[in-house]
Amino acid sequence: MKMIRAVIRPEREEAVLSTLEAAGFPAVTKMDVLGRGKQKGIQVGSAVYDELAKTLLMLVVEDAKLPAAVAAIRSGAVTGNPGDGKLVISPVDEVYTIRTGQTGL
Repeated sequence: MKMIRAVIRPEREEAVLSTLEAAGFPAVTKMDVLGRGKQKGIQVGSAVYDELAKTLLMLVVEDAKLPAAVAAIRSGAVTGNPGDGKLVISPVDEVYTIRTGQTGL
């Protein structure tokens, strides 16, 4: 299993969630976060914004379904401009359902 953390533009959240659901990935955790990438924020006139609003989506998927999940996130998130976001993928050793104690997805 893999955990995907997707840092995306807040205005692309609905599009990403829709593409994930259509691809068979309805379970997502969402957080509003602040951050910056390589561009170190943005400058508008004399004002510098070094922390930008982003949305962090987290989901765990089976290894075989990882390419489909990544493709769904990318297709919903891409604008073609700098700051579209990042995907971070990590291994997941175990998953437990709290209510039942069941393991796995």
